[in-house]
Amino acid sequence: MDDGVQQFMQSLAELETEAENLLLARDQAVENDKVRNGNREALTALRKMARTTRTSVTAPFESIMKEVGRPGANPLVKEVCATCGNHDSDERTWMMFPGTDVFAGVPFHAAHTILETDQERLDYEAKKLQSYVKEKSFLISEKGALADKISPGLLRALVTLTDRPK
Repeated sequence: MDDGVQQFMQSLAELETEAENLLLARDQAVENDKVRNGNREALTALRKMARTTRTSVTAPFESIMKEVGRPGANPLVKEVCATCGNHDSDERTWMMFPGTDVFAGVPFHAAHTILETDQERLDYEAKKLQSYVKEKSFLISEKGALADKISPGLLRALVTLTDRPK
């Protein structure tokens, strides 16, 4: 084969690999967003159960200062959870664990703590995926020499092409 054709085939294979990685990352970002939205809805439902919002529960310092002036106040330090508020944190709440079909009755405080840490992890993964998609998009656009020779429709067709046995 001619060197020019060989080089074109090599660059086309690289571009196809990068485009496939880009499409996979976009699909993963969509799935991640679905899980994040479900988590957010669950946290909102728990806050409604506890009748709190993110800003309605006083800070621990404010609750300590209210307790100091009262005679007979036992604890000087009272931990206040921003989600639980005055809600009974030992109340059992049904929760389905991610990736399983198992329901478990867990304490209210544990349920929202699990969801909040999972939400933070999902937010981090979403940002990581967004930067990956941005990087791959930039890399594909940098290979502008191929953009003149290959249309976007043909590129998508090449990425979705599968080998089927005859």
